[in-house]
Amino acid sequence: MKVRVHVSLKPGVLDPQGRAVHHALEGLGFSGVEDVRVGRLIELDVADGTPDAALDEMCRKLLANMVIENYRIEKLETA
Repeated sequence: MKVRVHVSLKPGVLDPQGRAVHHALEGLGFSGVEDVRVGRLIELDVADGTPDAALDEMCRKLLANMVIENYRIEKLETA
């Protein structure tokens, strides 16, 4: 089973990478971008039937820093 974990900084946490991207977009002439937040995407290939609790535990223990980050788990449909 394919799983995507979307990790993003919690609201209020400073995002220097997002700030750099915002500045670069302005420098390239793109206007109207008010804020940029940068996160990461982690794709996992796990055994079918892996329980949601196990996926959640993976995120809490390793994939996301729970002090400053949120995460969202997305299970992908197989073709």
